[in-house]
Amino acid sequence: MHQGMHTDTERCVRAVQSKDARFDGWFYTAVLTTGIYCRPSCPAVPPKPEHMVFHPSAAACQQAGFRACKRCRPDTSPGSPEWNVRADLVARTMRLIADGVVDREGVTGLAARLGYSTRQIERQLFAELGAGPLALARAQRAQTARLLVETTGLPMADVAFAAGFSSVRTFNDTVREVFALSPSELRTRAPKHAAAATPGVITLRLPFRAPLHPDNLFGHLTATAVPGVEEWLPHSPEGVDGAPVGAYRRTLRLPYGHGIVALAPRPDHIACRLALSDPRDLTVAISRCRRLLDLDADPVAVDEQLRADPALAPLVDKAPGRRVPRTVDEAEFAVRAVLGQQVSTAAARTHAARLVTAHGTPVDDPEGGLTHLFPAPEHLAALDPDALAMPRTRRATLTTLVRRLADGDLRLGADSDWAKTRAALLALPGFGPWTADVIAMRALGDPDAFLPTDLGVRRAARVLGLPSTPAALTTRAAAWRPWRAYAVQYLWATDSHPINVLPA
Repeated sequence: MHQGMHTDTERCVRAVQSKDARFDGWFYTAVLTTGIYCRPSCPAVPPKPEHMVFHPSAAACQQAGFRACKRCRPDTSPGSPEWNVRADLVARTMRLIADGVVDREGVTGLAARLGYSTRQIERQLFAELGAGPLALARAQRAQTARLLVETTGLPMADVAFAAGFSSVRTFNDTVREVFALSPSELRTRAPKHAAAATPGVITLRLPFRAPLHPDNLFGHLTATAVPGVEEWLPHSPEGVDGAPVGAYRRTLRLPYGHGIVALAPRPDHIACRLALSDPRDLTVAISRCRRLLDLDADPVAVDEQLRADPALAPLVDKAPGRRVPRTVDEAEFAVRAVLGQQVSTAAARTHAARLVTAHGTPVDDPEGGLTHLFPAPEHLAALDPDALAMPRTRRATLTTLVRRLADGDLRLGADSDWAKTRAALLALPGFGPWTADVIAMRALGDPDAFLPTDLGVRRAARVLGLPSTPAALTTRAAAWRPWRAYAVQYLWATDSHPINVLPA
């Protein structure tokens, strides 16, 4: 683990001198002689060690008066993997800031969601990240603004509004301060091919830490896709750059409106094309797409630990960098997990498609076959249980779940406390360990969630000579902690199921 790595000067200097991209996002290098800050992998000649100081966040660098390097663009490096691994207050706060909560609800709204005072949150963030929630949210707004300035033809006033700034003047001042360039200078410097051809459509690249193995990631999302909400297009839509490989598309329910995203794997990034009904949703949409594809993971740390087990080593060596396919909507995933209890993937898709047709919000998709947003819990709370073609006990499980979600008694989100939420799920009728843990793994993002009773996991364990009873397998899997959710991906991949194959 790299927690507090910015305090280990010797280690940071070594990472900068070797231009080690694995540490991008773990810490930032501020250069005293130039007044700029860089990512560890910056291609420029490394400064002398005595001229370097290290900060834990881009916001801390900006707060200390440093500007972003124009060569390595440290504001666009993948986020710190720490927020994926940890479930403490700072990690949960960072996940909410990434989801745009400070911009929408202020610091008091952030504190209310977490159940702490604003002073407690500010104290903990300052202690660990050298910046408070407002500075961290401001750094994120600056990054979003840069993206819009460089990749769209939106007028600057629209960019300011979409990035979450309260005024054009604040937007101009912040961009100039953070990047040492005015917004119009940033746009002049950007590659000319970047602007999107379709109004309201934004094309961008989502960076990740290499390696990334896309097969099970896109395979899983496509094999379980709900008709009308998700689809795989065999050819990338216009504007999603590069090779002829296809793209996963889905509808997004967002705070200010809705969106449609197309995501396609590339060797060094994920090509992303977003159509939004309200441009203010851009930051949240990007954050949710990154969570969906687990792009802020640290694959080197994960694979190193799993490779230490002789049974897993050949699987890791064969396809390093497997990610956990996650979700853009935690409540949606919980509903789908219940629909998938004890039935085939195809049957689960059929049940979900019926719910979507009956209760989903229709959307217009000029580019493909997407028709609806997945219904929100409040839309499902009124559904007639008798209309569900499933056993009575499972109907009761589903109706109880959506009622609790709609009432706010059960909250599933980026800020969920994993242990408490898992306990709350297990207290619901019809929820066993498998359902609670698959929600913890794929919706809440717990990297250590484990499925010892899962049929695919047990089958793989038998083939690999691992213990196949749940208790014995759990004991053996203690050595894989805190990455057991990733071990599940490697175990599932031993099967020939469509979830493991990049669609043709």
